[in-house]
Amino acid sequence: MKWVLRILFVTILSGIFFGYYYRNNIDFDLGQKIIGFHVLGGAILYLPLFLFHRWNGKSLKDYTLTPENLKRIKDRSKIPIKNTKRENKSS
Repeated sequence: MKWVLRILFVTILSGIFFGYYYRNNIDFDLGQKIIGFHVLGGAILYLPLFLFHRWNGKSLKDYTLTPENLKRIKDRSKIPIKNTKRENKSS
């Protein structure tokens, strides 16, 4: 999966660069289409595959801020949390 992602990334990136070259030197409209198709391919193909690869086997519960996780963070914290509200000192 790692190699598939790398090859797909290089393909998409090189397609975008080729689209810019084609747009500036040969045909503007076709260059725009080449860039658009490669960006669309990156969003539709590469992004879901990358997210699946990175999140496979991980628990979402470990990364969300639930009351239990907040309590655990406060208990482990060495620096006490101070109240950040300031009172008006008007006379």
